[in-house]
Amino acid sequence: MNEKYNPLFKPWKIKNCEIKNRIVMTSMGGTSIFGWLEPNHFDEEAANFLLQRAKNNVGLILPGIAPIKDMILGRWLYQGKGKFKRLKEYMKEFHKTGAKLFVQLTAGFGRSLAINDIMVKALHNKFLGTVLKPVLDVSYMTASASATPNRWDESCISRPLTVKEIKDIIDAFAKTAALLKEADVDGVEIHAVHEGYLLDQFTMKYTNQRTDEYGGSFENRYRFPVEIVKAIKKACGEDYPVSLRYSVLSKTRGFCKGALPGEDYVEVGRDMEESERAAKYLQDAGYDMLNCDNGTYDAWYWAHPPAYMPENCNLEDVKHIKKFVDIPVVCAGKMDTLTAADAIAKGEIDAMGVARQFLTDPEWVTKTVDGREDDIRPCIHCHNACFNMAHYKGVPNDQSLSDNRGMARCALNPETMQSKKYKIERTGSPKKVAVIGGGIGGLETARVLKLRGHNPVIFEKSDKLGGVFVAAAAPEFKEADKKLIRWYIKQVKDLGIEVRFNTEITSAEQLKGFDKTVVATGSRPVKLKIQGAERAIEACEYLYGKETGDKVVVIGGGLTGCEIALDLYKKGKTPVIVEMKNDLIAVKGVCLANSSYLREFFEHNSVEVHLESRVKEITDKGVVIVDKDGKSEEISADSVITSVGYLPAPLAISNAQYVGDCNGVGNLRTVVWRAWDVAMKI
Repeated sequence: MNEKYNPLFKPWKIKNCEIKNRIVMTSMGGTSIFGWLEPNHFDEEAANFLLQRAKNNVGLILPGIAPIKDMILGRWLYQGKGKFKRLKEYMKEFHKTGAKLFVQLTAGFGRSLAINDIMVKALHNKFLGTVLKPVLDVSYMTASASATPNRWDESCISRPLTVKEIKDIIDAFAKTAALLKEADVDGVEIHAVHEGYLLDQFTMKYTNQRTDEYGGSFENRYRFPVEIVKAIKKACGEDYPVSLRYSVLSKTRGFCKGALPGEDYVEVGRDMEESERAAKYLQDAGYDMLNCDNGTYDAWYWAHPPAYMPENCNLEDVKHIKKFVDIPVVCAGKMDTLTAADAIAKGEIDAMGVARQFLTDPEWVTKTVDGREDDIRPCIHCHNACFNMAHYKGVPNDQSLSDNRGMARCALNPETMQSKKYKIERTGSPKKVAVIGGGIGGLETARVLKLRGHNPVIFEKSDKLGGVFVAAAAPEFKEADKKLIRWYIKQVKDLGIEVRFNTEITSAEQLKGFDKTVVATGSRPVKLKIQGAERAIEACEYLYGKETGDKVVVIGGGLTGCEIALDLYKKGKTPVIVEMKNDLIAVKGVCLANSSYLREFFEHNSVEVHLESRVKEITDKGVVIVDKDGKSEEISADSVITSVGYLPAPLAISNAQYVGDCNGVGNLRTVVWRAWDVAMKI
């Protein structure tokens, strides 16, 4: 192991609980030991997920949030003792790993709850809300400190919690924590004065306009989380560790308005002056650790940083807040391992919080210890499977129910939280398999086939692997994507998978001697049928390096088009985006943390955006666009880039199986998961 990592592997204490190293797996929605969307129970899939990570040298593990009251049917978590008995037996096995486990308990979501169309209707229609209430009490689930607009649909106003409801929640925390202690769980984490969740909505002025004992003054606004920790300590004893998930700064300009890195803004939530006071106040109330980052759901990209956010984006603020407390402080948010180790060595933080990297590669800590960092499959911060709650103008949460139930899965690693569906099983009948195409779909198919005992051969028409993902990884903010390509190339080499470069397959006659064929030939760009279309640069042409002038019109405001516009801006160019829909990135599956960053970046930097507009003509001077009212406008430009989608480009081979975009254009998740669907059945 690189000796620079040594500070990460020194023991530390939270209260009297000794943790073997400074690596904390922070909570992710969907990995709760008590289940997520369904009524609470001991969740076998989550238990196996957590145990696998514990066996791979993690110091402290925090399962996904456990709602103190069920989302469905509304049963309190402390009700039903059977799950706690099963948890007690599980902890015996868990503790053999040397890791510690704190269960994260949440009071709820309030106005941050990602409501869907049905929930919106239930909030607007009293009759429907009453009918649904015994199963899905949307009014209670979205209740907040005050009457404030829901993050996902501002027409829905949260009702204020009653004092009795607050007291019932506090009581439930104490009862649940006592049962967890009895089950030999090492501690609890309270969720959260963090990210604009329910407790945080009580602490911040812009979401709390109460006039009772839970609103107004600093002490009143922080009363709810303070009374929770005091109740837990009374029930469990002063020595039972209680951590707090804590946002140092809210980074919020207003409802549905975040503050970008480096932006000069007026904080409506918790600023640093208040945070210095709050951190000490919460410590003195009884919290034994602060598990820190920044942000709210209004500034979601701080707590769930996409590729566009800088590494270690929360570190400086967390280092500052540690000066005001005596308890351990953890920092999370795209943490770089060497940077974290250095900060720990200097006493600037106490531990490193990591979440999504554990979804992508459960063995990344072990690989670090063994000096095999190049074998770590990198998280690329895409949120395609772990947190793909999409929101755009006119649509609240556009996430499917199956994805809501299955959060904390991984686009790059289908085995994550799906171990019964996706698993490597050795074949009893090895076959020679032709894999046509060396993009991600072909690479993943070949990798899984090889691990199962087959003999795959990749046919790639170019002289390099990666396919269209090489273009996707081109912008400077896509370093993790570049790492992923390098990882695949190394896996192909280490597994001894044969690759035949500069070999284009056009017919089955070229594949004699193979038992099976998998086609992974990708997609082709949609071509605009407008006058002057030949003047345009296609998105991949630009990403592969084709030069542009200074002012560039980007036709298409989907994810690729917006990322190209961001790349152009960072290169000093002047992008102009033209999009037919009524919002940028108005597509299913792109997490709000990703899309809101891009929308707000363009707004803050005055990037010209034309919505509900189509390009009528591309000229030698720029483009002519037509808006929704039929009004034409000429936009001058030096170059024009088209990013208007792709179509499957399958190669017709009899009895072949198809993976990747040639079997339906999607994202990295669909490409990788389809590869497994095919490779597992050969």
